[in-house]
Amino acid sequence: MHQDFTLLWASLAGHKPERKLKGLVVWITGASSGIGEELAYQLAKCGSRLILSARREDELHRVKRHCLETSDLKDEDVLVLPLDLLERTSHEEKTKTVIRYFGHIDILINNGGRSQRSLFLETSVDVCQALMELNFLGTVSLTKQVLPRMTQRGRGSILTVSSLVGLAGAPLATGYSATKHALQGFFNSLRPELTDYPKILISMACPGPVQSQIISNVFTEELNKPVATVGSQEHKMPTNRCVHLMLVGIANGVKEMWIAQQPFLLFYYAWQYAPTFAWFITDLLGRKRVQNFKAGVDADSAYFTKPKTS
Repeated sequence: MHQDFTLLWASLAGHKPERKLKGLVVWITGASSGIGEELAYQLAKCGSRLILSARREDELHRVKRHCLETSDLKDEDVLVLPLDLLERTSHEEKTKTVIRYFGHIDILINNGGRSQRSLFLETSVDVCQALMELNFLGTVSLTKQVLPRMTQRGRGSILTVSSLVGLAGAPLATGYSATKHALQGFFNSLRPELTDYPKILISMACPGPVQSQIISNVFTEELNKPVATVGSQEHKMPTNRCVHLMLVGIANGVKEMWIAQQPFLLFYYAWQYAPTFAWFITDLLGRKRVQNFKAGVDADSAYFTKPKTS
């Protein structure tokens, strides 16, 4: 199997998402594309009431229309709420808007953010700052507004979409990996602060490579420089499979989910249980990845594609 054994067990013997999540109010950031968009579709089919947030309001309305067309939800069950994670001063009012509309928030899914494809020696520090402001501080800011509402009710769930590079680093993603490490440290430290609230779940989803549009919007060496090559997506886990496993995890109270196809999942088990060996493998694969990236092969397909030759 290509997923963590905990998720495998939960999917076979535990609570089914379509039963556990029905009727719950779920706020999704980054809901206009990729994993966030697929989360909206699958949660709609589960019968969850949704708040869809991202910067692009027109895309959010497109996602809402699809949710309504493919589920039993009514128009009033899906709130489109444009949100910029960088505008932290707006997060309090956005949260109040959700509370006024639905009365409470059962689940916050921190999915918004951007990735990176660039070598650190060629990357502006401004890129690292932008990544940290968006992926880390934006997520912390919204969590800061939502969590007190959950402690008042004594229940709720916060699912944050981290990454396998939040557990072990990867070349070409130094800044991005740092933000995911920061999220892991933050939420792993927050969880034991909430021991007086046993019905509040702090959960981390750590996907490996997933078929998503995130690559087309990555940071590169400079803030406004687009990525040169998106590359093949065929070797990555399908987005719908990744999202299904996330929902299985949250329906069954899983605190950390490793979601990846092989050989990526095996690599991170090596990091967990045999770190000295993992360092050796990291050096070998990292060198290959950087060489292929310099040759013009997209980073995500570097392990599966030979470098271009002239």
